[in-house]
Amino acid sequence: MLGPAFVAAIAYVDPGNVATNATAGASFGYTLLWVVVAANVLAVLVQTLTAKLGLATGRDLATLCRLTLPKPLTRLLWAQAEVVAIATDLAEIVGGAVALNLLFGIPLPIGGLLTAGVAFALLGLQRFGHRPFERAVTGCLLVIAAGFGYTMVDAGVDPAGVVAGLAPTPLTGDAAVLAVGILGATVMPHVVYVHSALTPGRYGDAVTAGRTRAGRGRLLRAQRLDVLLAMVLAGLVNAVLLVVAAGLFAGQGEQSLESVHAGLAEQSGQGASIAFALALLASGFAASSVGTHAGQVVMAGFLQKHIPVLLRRTITVAPAVGLLVWGADPTTALVWSQVVLSFGIPFALVPLVWLTARRSVMGAWVNRATTTAAAVLVAVAVTALNAWLVVDVLT
Repeated sequence: MLGPAFVAAIAYVDPGNVATNATAGASFGYTLLWVVVAANVLAVLVQTLTAKLGLATGRDLATLCRLTLPKPLTRLLWAQAEVVAIATDLAEIVGGAVALNLLFGIPLPIGGLLTAGVAFALLGLQRFGHRPFERAVTGCLLVIAAGFGYTMVDAGVDPAGVVAGLAPTPLTGDAAVLAVGILGATVMPHVVYVHSALTPGRYGDAVTAGRTRAGRGRLLRAQRLDVLLAMVLAGLVNAVLLVVAAGLFAGQGEQSLESVHAGLAEQSGQGASIAFALALLASGFAASSVGTHAGQVVMAGFLQKHIPVLLRRTITVAPAVGLLVWGADPTTALVWSQVVLSFGIPFALVPLVWLTARRSVMGAWVNRATTTAAAVLVAVAVTALNAWLVVDVLT
């Protein structure tokens, strides 16, 4: 019964996470490790609610928004979701292009096109049912975990620094920007939509089975186990990325993906640098395919419209390839794409909390009062953090 959450988890270890966590570790050492842990806790709650929404209703979040919200608001939510999709694809395509360049010396624009092509092929596995696609994406997730995990072998990690980094500290200036980027790279708004579309029908006729307390309990346990295993694995990968960067580059300021790769080769050997590049490549390929699937879910749910996948792929890939042709710094583009994603979180999270708290929508699956209170607190905290960032940057 495992699978949907592992597809969603790929979005939590995409190239944007690599760039953001590497920059955080290099700039501030272990100081922002607590942000990574906190963001992953939020991700567990968000993805649990998302999966439960699909289980209880048999519909995805975008469709439920269209059915329950005023049409102008639905159009607004669709428009921002498309912006989020473009920011998502920018991170995946740029990350895959950088990995191909590091491994084979392929020029970045060509690497971006190759990444888009491989992601399109992975998405094509859905023609054979949900299992082949889930297995391929989960395989990529294991490659990512193994690759980045290997980089810790000789990274010079300071255990005392890691423990100290788990204590919350004030956020100002560049640290606030990176904290928001970590949040955007962890709690991905587009995957809130896609996860809710993966669970309907995934556990059989969940609506019928959930009419009894025992049936609901069995399905919720399976769904929660799926989310917990997938999110813990993704959270460990994110923590490793920051810890490795802190061990190698603490105090040296922002590091590009290329410099992290070179630093690993110099201090840990060629094997560590190759493992890093392979993990980054798997991340770009798999996350890009999940992002494209999310775009399909968003358009079909909000507008009841479908466009050819190839056309959608071309539209969302164009900005990323354009940046690579223009010569923009890949790491900077990745970090700021995550900040954009963070601003999209409330637009997905607020409807999710509202819908899962309504008995008319969820029936017996409705949230408990404590769950709704925790989810409201998360939504308010994320929105406040984003507002704080705007004020901090402007002033």
